[in-house]
Amino acid sequence: MLRARDRGAELGAPAVTPATGALLRVTAAAVQARAVVEIGTGSGVASLWLLRGMAPDGVLTTIDPDAAHQRAAKAAFAEEGVPAPRTRMIARTASQVLPRLADGAYDLVLVSTEPHELGTCLDAAVRLLRPGGVLALTDALLGGRVTDATARDDATHDARRALAALRDDDRLVPAMVPLGGGLLLAVRR
Repeated sequence: MLRARDRGAELGAPAVTPATGALLRVTAAAVQARAVVEIGTGSGVASLWLLRGMAPDGVLTTIDPDAAHQRAAKAAFAEEGVPAPRTRMIARTASQVLPRLADGAYDLVLVSTEPHELGTCLDAAVRLLRPGGVLALTDALLGGRVTDATARDDATHDARRALAALRDDDRLVPAMVPLGGGLLLAVRR
């Protein structure tokens, strides 16, 4: 985990905090996750936390178009001793992959993406979840900018709009957890 975190820092791919990772692990275990989608692999830190909580036969599908991120995550999986069949790594953009994934087939979807992609990724994530499945969004508060009334940049506006859509979606029961940059969890009804 520490080596994966270090690789992420070298790549400029921030990793989830240990507290956020622990909550992701517990959430994966609570829903007995066998099928998980991660949008934004980074260096594989969040992936490792998810895999530690998933069922032993569970498969993590992780999507990231950055080849360096994919290599870093593969190294993390190898160091952790994760069997190859437990991960499916897709080196494409989320917009290319998400429409091809099956509706209602996933226990947990983790979204770690740029604010301008949130609307598309979150809509797809809700579609992918089975009833009782969990949507998780890391850095949901953009380091506090979302709650700062003076922040008016495009990224903050995009994040606010996406969070409002989740809050108002009758299919979801959302909660904001003040860990890291904010972890939004939402259960699909």
